[in-house]
Amino acid sequence: MCRLFGMSSSPRRTHATFWLLDAPDSLSDQSRREPDGTGLGYFDADGSPCLRKAPIAAYEDRCFAAEARQVESTTFLAHIRFASTGGLERRNTHPFEQDGRLFAHNGVLENLSELDAELGPDIALVHGDTDSERFFALITREIRAHGGDVAGGIVHAARWIADRLPVYSLNLILTTADGLWALRYPDTHTLYVLERRRGGHHGDRHLDHSGTAGHMRVHSRALAGEPAVVVASERMDDNPGWRLMEPGELFHAGPELHITRTLALPHEPHHRLHLKDLRPEAAVSQQAV
Repeated sequence: MCRLFGMSSSPRRTHATFWLLDAPDSLSDQSRREPDGTGLGYFDADGSPCLRKAPIAAYEDRCFAAEARQVESTTFLAHIRFASTGGLERRNTHPFEQDGRLFAHNGVLENLSELDAELGPDIALVHGDTDSERFFALITREIRAHGGDVAGGIVHAARWIADRLPVYSLNLILTTADGLWALRYPDTHTLYVLERRRGGHHGDRHLDHSGTAGHMRVHSRALAGEPAVVVASERMDDNPGWRLMEPGELFHAGPELHITRTLALPHEPHHRLHLKDLRPEAAVSQQAV
């Protein structure tokens, strides 16, 4: 299963060091995990999006770890890919960038030819082969159609897909330089939110989150003194404040970490897929690891 991680401390810029695929370097462990890509997205001081990603296989884990570095941003987006659609190429590796926004997705949607037809000329936004980047292109088109309203674009695009295409999961995180949006839909995969106060649960600690499966870790001493909002596919520490998002919930953390929650998709997908319905390679990618 792909892993999503998003964090915002907006408008404060903070340093956060990411270790992706933070697990023992034994070949046996790497062969078992077989990640198909890792990516980190963040924003420069002028608001320009930055991407650091690679379509690495498990045996290349050591090389990626050697390139891990400290970055500074108001928002961060990280993704561990287990491929369901699209080859192991950088262009198919999350996060994706469109119109200055960053996006990552965990799930599967099918009948991509119908989605391509709906996109029409906006298919030019898509540079790879994935269902995820096509989903993002539909969101981008709808954001434009809604006058820049990101939430409106996400909801309209997700509803169009839920009404017309076979859907396994549309879990996503989208970030800008001053905002973070997350959607959990339907209840196939988990997505958790932590509204972290200064110093965390104990009031005096820096941020140090580690995923239970050992795929991802993020550390920031700067966040001992600043609040932050974190969204992740799994609880990443023992803080009791982690909240499982409701199916269909759209979550937004804006400037000054102003929070809004909306039940954006209250109904099941018209054609909901289950694990047994997926192509073999897609089914493998969606199982918990």
